[in-house]
Amino acid sequence: MDQIADGGAVEVRVPGPPVRFVALLRRGDQVLAFANACPHAGRPMNVAPDKFLFSPEGELVCAVHGATFRLPDGECVAGPCVGARLEVFPVEVEDGQVFAGQG
Repeated sequence: MDQIADGGAVEVRVPGPPVRFVALLRRGDQVLAFANACPHAGRPMNVAPDKFLFSPEGELVCAVHGATFRLPDGECVAGPCVGARLEVFPVEVEDGQVFAGQG
């Protein structure tokens, strides 16, 4: 948890097969986990390593085409893939460690 700023996000590499990249978003004591792949074109949503964009309302924004995803369910509410959803991973936080399961 300490490695994720409150209100921020980091990307983690999950070994495979297949290798997956997951975005972990922290909101207070809660952590959300989504596949870091926009449903519009399958590209990573971050601008740079561990640098994600958020709307003024706190929604996740894909840096490539501007798709906007509602938290915590990952539904696209604006942009080229309205109605699609990010793949969501269940998360548990235990003793300050984050564990994300399969989506």
